[in-house]
Amino acid sequence: MTRVAAIDCGTNSIRLLVADCDPGTGELVELDRRMLVVRLGQGVDQTGRLAPEALERTFAACREYAAVIKELGAQKVRFVATSASRDAENRDDFVRGVLEILGVEPEVISGDLEAEFSFTGATRELTGATHLERPFLVVDIGGGSTEFVVGEEHVRAARSVDVGCVRMTERHLVTDGVVTDPPTREQIAAIRADVEAALDLAAEAVPLAEARTLVGLAGSVTTVAAIALGLSEYDSSAIHHARIPYEKVREVSERMLTATHAERAAIPVMHPGRVDVIGAGALVLLAVMERVGASEVVVSEHDILDGIAIKTAEDVEAAQRRP
Repeated sequence: MTRVAAIDCGTNSIRLLVADCDPGTGELVELDRRMLVVRLGQGVDQTGRLAPEALERTFAACREYAAVIKELGAQKVRFVATSASRDAENRDDFVRGVLEILGVEPEVISGDLEAEFSFTGATRELTGATHLERPFLVVDIGGGSTEFVVGEEHVRAARSVDVGCVRMTERHLVTDGVVTDPPTREQIAAIRADVEAALDLAAEAVPLAEARTLVGLAGSVTTVAAIALGLSEYDSSAIHHARIPYEKVREVSERMLTATHAERAAIPVMHPGRVDVIGAGALVLLAVMERVGASEVVVSEHDILDGIAIKTAEDVEAAQRRP
């Protein structure tokens, strides 16, 4: 087993996984997994820059994670940054800060590589599941972008598109810095139009219609699943590999888009950082299911973070084999 630390810094949250991995089998023994909502992508869609307060929130999280990594003694650390830092003009400030705190330079990866990591993390456990038809369509709904990946055991086609729960919320649901509560029909229709256009773009590269099993990843999907399951508290073991029917997703989506901030915040499984963006995230999931004709979504708690850890362990093992 190889002990590695994987960090996934997205538009809305930054997450850490420290795990012992077997690169040969893909077996992963989790030692520490945690998430902080830092909203790194705050305002990026409008300004093109990472806000100073968003950078400081992210650096504070990095300092917390550095202490955990040191305590657990990871052999290698890999820090992957996704949509928000990819889009920002001042991403060099972000890179310097992370390097100073963690001693590693963040990899501002392409959408295609992001999709590959997501697919590996989500499907490594599912490849032996005889009750699930192939090919898989893995959909990773992030804060700034959504990744679509089709494959069996390996990626066949992938595309990242710029629709995510934070980006859609800031673009369509915010007026003078305040989120409309609840959104108007016109605002919901504007989000839907953006998502449909993004699905058209994704379909140019990814054969969405060929998918037989839809696998959904990331916080918007797991939160929708937790609500659909009626959980009194967030329980990752109940959510992982849960199969949520389309009708339940539609019900939750409609509820999130008609509820007030206070009503959404009062839901037991709702993370405070998702209260204002869950409506947009649920709508993205609903639109995807309708486009591909999915009767259900298989929810995975294992995603890009697990994929990063597995790939990092493979790199360590490969380096050890070199003469």
